[in-house]
Amino acid sequence: MVNLGISGATSEGGAARVDSAAALKPEIVILELGGNDGLRGLPLKTTRQNLEQIIVTFQRSGAKVVLAGMTLPPNYGPDYIREFEKIYRELAAKYNVKLIPFLLSDIVTRDLRYLQPDGIHPTAEGNKIVAGTVLRAIKPLL
Repeated sequence: MVNLGISGATSEGGAARVDSAAALKPEIVILELGGNDGLRGLPLKTTRQNLEQIIVTFQRSGAKVVLAGMTLPPNYGPDYIREFEKIYRELAAKYNVKLIPFLLSDIVTRDLRYLQPDGIHPTAEGNKIVAGTVLRAIKPLL
């Protein structure tokens, strides 16, 4: 397993690194990008294009892609949030990839103490719950 995640990364950064990541010839890719795009209010069209480029590049390299969706805090407004969440559903359907609709759903539906004080990022214990979510998603692909 190789973790190529970078704290604070945007989909643009991921798209810039995808060729070198695909060269590693991964069997399974867990794509969890876009949340920081949304938090920064970046254009949704750009986020969609970047995620699409990443998915296509990994699929061409032979990898199975699991797309981990996100949502945004309510202060971003219902229209922006709805369109943001739709990106993940539409790309998963278009490219026939496994979708985790909201990566943190098992945390926010259980107990918010599994989130850091920022209310967005999981704690160490929360990350164990997220790992379980991911494992359930990739298990059929193993």
